[in-house]
Amino acid sequence: MRSALYAFVEDLRAEGVAPVLDRVLGAYGCDTLTVAAAYHRARDVTPHGPARVTLRQDGVHFTLAADLFDGARLTPPVQPGADLEPLRELRRATAERGAALHGWTVFLHNTTLGLAHPDVTQENCFGDRAAPADLCPAHPDVRAYAVALARSVARLGVEAVVAESLHYGTFGHGYHHERSFVPLGPLEQFLLGLCFCPHCTRHAEAQGVDAAKARAVAVEATARVLDGSALAPAGPGGLDDLPEPIAAYARARRSTVTSLAGTVADAVASEGSELVFLDLTGAAKGYADGLPTGALAAEDAWLIGVDPAAVGAVVPGYALLAYARDPARVAADTAAYRAALADTCALRTVLRPGAPDTGSAAALAEKTAAARAAGADAVDFYHYGLVPFPVLERIPAALDR
Repeated sequence: MRSALYAFVEDLRAEGVAPVLDRVLGAYGCDTLTVAAAYHRARDVTPHGPARVTLRQDGVHFTLAADLFDGARLTPPVQPGADLEPLRELRRATAERGAALHGWTVFLHNTTLGLAHPDVTQENCFGDRAAPADLCPAHPDVRAYAVALARSVARLGVEAVVAESLHYGTFGHGYHHERSFVPLGPLEQFLLGLCFCPHCTRHAEAQGVDAAKARAVAVEATARVLDGSALAPAGPGGLDDLPEPIAAYARARRSTVTSLAGTVADAVASEGSELVFLDLTGAAKGYADGLPTGALAAEDAWLIGVDPAAVGAVVPGYALLAYARDPARVAADTAAYRAALADTCALRTVLRPGAPDTGSAAALAEKTAAARAAGADAVDFYHYGLVPFPVLERIPAALDR
């Protein structure tokens, strides 16, 4: 079974390509390195890096191809050192060792582009463009940007482009420093995260949805809470539990994401690579503590506009983030995606080998075995530069089990 370890270009630059590959491909037993070719702003504790706290910016680690970006409205920032082509060097090094290289690419979560071009970001029901990190997947310029970015990464010679944030963003993660002194429940947060930009509303109306009515319902429900009334008695529940104008609108935006995923997958294939669609629903549910509650991730993917079965039919690979302490939950989430995808594409389950999900080598081995038994074609691990070496040293036992 194939297994990848996620990493940053900065990890390789700091420690050296050869030492990192010796660990990842040799000591840890993985056969693939998944490296961030395009990433977003972040501040990370990096336990074995030369900087123990690392500040990251939006941008790509390669030079921009003229035929893909010249004249384009949206062009990604370029990271320092990109002119040295670190990913091409890494491609040569992994090929020499008979290993695969995947290009991890953050697509529509880009604060730099959102601040420079507010009209391409998601617009909430009140008309606010208040989520600069979230580019709208229905906007034509954003879709063109996603295709150009995907082709750029595929051109590096990677076996796969791992696509993060190729879907709608959520209200709770639209900027780097957020405040709300108004209690917002799951329903209100979902409604505030819906995009009602002209492109999204036209797409919904083309499918027979009354977008204006859906927007009015969203405004009424959220304004009530902002004005001081009580929260909705329950969260959004399932898609079918929403008020019908909202449910119809949410269904319509799933086709936006599916068509974008298919278009990007075709673009990647044209460059000789394949797309792995990274579904962040599991991370949203278990990121903070590894204790996801409620419905399985596959059942809640509609919250970010994803229909796993439909997306799985247009991409060759699909990855879920199984951020859970309980092996039974890892197995259940993996099995649910396997059932939704059927045999249409390969399924990868991504685990965190350390805190807050995993407390020991035995626990990681148990979850890895659970994912495999539930139908994962590969089990990957997140993340080389973000956990101490003793945590990474749990991986070989997990892969041998």
